[in-house]
Amino acid sequence: MLYRSRRLEALFGSPLGSVSYAQLAALVDNPEAAEAEDLDYKRELTADDDKKKGEFAKDLAAFANHIGGVLIVGMAEARGVPSKVMDTDVSDQLRRHLQQVVAANTAPPVRFDMRAVPNPRPEAGGRGLLLIAVPRSPHSPHAVTAPPTMPTQKALRYPRRAASKTDWLSETDVATAYQRRFAAGADRSARLETVERELLSALPLNGHPHLIVALTPEIPGEMVMNHESFGRYRTELQSISLLIQKEDAFTTIRVGSRRLIATDGHPDDTSHSHCELHRDGSGTFAQRVPLRTRGVGVETVTWLPPDLVVWLLMSALNILALHARDRAGATGTALIRAALVQSSPWHPADPRVQANPLPLIIDHGADEVPLSTQSCAYADAEVVALLDDLAIEGPALVQATSRLADEIVQAFGIAEAPPITPAGELRQAGWGTPLRNAMMKWARAHGINVVSA
Repeated sequence: MLYRSRRLEALFGSPLGSVSYAQLAALVDNPEAAEAEDLDYKRELTADDDKKKGEFAKDLAAFANHIGGVLIVGMAEARGVPSKVMDTDVSDQLRRHLQQVVAANTAPPVRFDMRAVPNPRPEAGGRGLLLIAVPRSPHSPHAVTAPPTMPTQKALRYPRRAASKTDWLSETDVATAYQRRFAAGADRSARLETVERELLSALPLNGHPHLIVALTPEIPGEMVMNHESFGRYRTELQSISLLIQKEDAFTTIRVGSRRLIATDGHPDDTSHSHCELHRDGSGTFAQRVPLRTRGVGVETVTWLPPDLVVWLLMSALNILALHARDRAGATGTALIRAALVQSSPWHPADPRVQANPLPLIIDHGADEVPLSTQSCAYADAEVVALLDDLAIEGPALVQATSRLADEIVQAFGIAEAPPITPAGELRQAGWGTPLRNAMMKWARAHGINVVSA
């Protein structure tokens, strides 16, 4: 789910995405589970008239304009403490209606997740509890646009959670919130450039081409770093793989300044990779791509197959997003920049200087029809995507990869990356023999459509 809270996960006994009906029912009569700035209860939720629609929009906007929070529907409370489970409607129809209510009655629309937690007893008839999770929004302040149903002295209708209640932002509060929104966007771009620059300084000055991916989250997290957690992180990173690749992705894991550093191979190895995973959920990934040369007329060039570029991009996005979401607890969207560079000093953020390496092109190889119409020393792309989409191997991950890959290959005179489509599909004909069968199998296992051409 978009919202992560260590406090609530400890209180519930599980992450929001997996907490059970029994765990939520166990909150009854627990004073530690009382309503708070990040937790609220409702016996039922219909939002079937203007007043109820306005109230629901206000509740979600109040969470989004503060620190985020969770609304549990189907639970009665007495003086703020949950007192009785009152199973409620958790149908798809109700959830679609609530999505429409929020979209129509908040501006900008509040982003949130809903999860049905049905009562497991057969006699419950599919009723149960409904979890509604709202992350702190970088797009705040969010206004309630539903028509007011009672007189108010406040012309501005921007709610904010305050303890276990809701108050309304003043004009000064709203102006300050807008200023923070714009500053946060600038800060995120600056943060991306910082982590890129730090990665580049660690790459070898050996003239080999690299694929470089940098990610920074919209809502930063905080990775816990101690002896115990480092042991766990090391085990995790040594066991992950580059999507379909069977071998481990990283062999050496160490602690750096406010980050984990994961590498594989010697810097002069043909498959050397270097990954830096920061405490706030930002991350960078650099992969040296195999040096393949051939003659084109009187010129010798370095060439890369497009399916290798796409596969490495997709793998890097998944690895970085999993770190941001699961280790750091970051949420929301991610700002991502990917670059294919002849050698790291050709990256604009790298201050080092190096003699010109061989020209770089994207092609299938000597026996195929050429793709590139021109060589390129540095090609980059930028995209914003939901962290959760990138952390899950599925069509949304392919879509984000497609946007990045298309921008990169266009610098070489290619209209779009042959192996994938903007709709999140794999093109079978776009994959070479070394990767094709494994990628088709991977796609089928993760609900990704495959098209022939």
